[in-house]
Amino acid sequence: MCPAGPHPAVPGVSTVSVRYLRKAFFPKHQDLQFAGILNPLDSPHHMRQDEESEFREGVVVDRPTKAGHGSLVNCGMKKEVKIDKKLDPGLRVTVRLNQQQLPECKTYKGTVVSSQDPRTKAGLYWGYTVRLASCLSAVFAEAPFQDGYDLTIGTSERGSSVASTQLPNFRHALVVFGGLQGLEAGVDADPNLEVADPSVLFDFYVNTCPSQGSRTIRTEEAILISLAALQPGLTQGGARPT
Repeated sequence: MCPAGPHPAVPGVSTVSVRYLRKAFFPKHQDLQFAGILNPLDSPHHMRQDEESEFREGVVVDRPTKAGHGSLVNCGMKKEVKIDKKLDPGLRVTVRLNQQQLPECKTYKGTVVSSQDPRTKAGLYWGYTVRLASCLSAVFAEAPFQDGYDLTIGTSERGSSVASTQLPNFRHALVVFGGLQGLEAGVDADPNLEVADPSVLFDFYVNTCPSQGSRTIRTEEAILISLAALQPGLTQGGARPT
């Protein structure tokens, strides 16, 4: 759950957001005037009105309900969803819809669940969250998982070939990209690190762009190239939902 508040007014963020929730979370802004003509992502959590799904993203609406009857949530369907909790209007929630719905009822029924449930319990891609780290060491130390990351991968032109890398089974993987000066610059700027070689910080230190041809590769380009190269190993080794 997250509150409705100011968001960066950039078209990319608006496109990632579920379409029927954009008006609730993004105020009108000149930077977003052409966001509607961008190609849709059509991600699994971007549900159409009549599409059936166990989970849906929604926003709590400001409408009174009877005492003890929970709140109403707009989940982008023909009817609003009555949830099991009383929540503040404007709160974004992940809702699990009841399997049995009564057609004659004015609302659907559902329960509020963790935003991680669609991914961990149903294996669905459900968007992403952004975490701000003050330095490179904080990327590891402030992991959102209780046991941290059990697979860490650094990317560098000085790394070993990704083609010869065999990734082990894992639950939580971390792939780290440097800027134009590479991960070395992040190590040098981190007061908490006493190492000079960034490769010692990772389980694997790989080169995903062999024979790159240019002196540098932009981070936004390296991310797409690297994730494509790592995808087979990450897919095979990643934990499956139970």
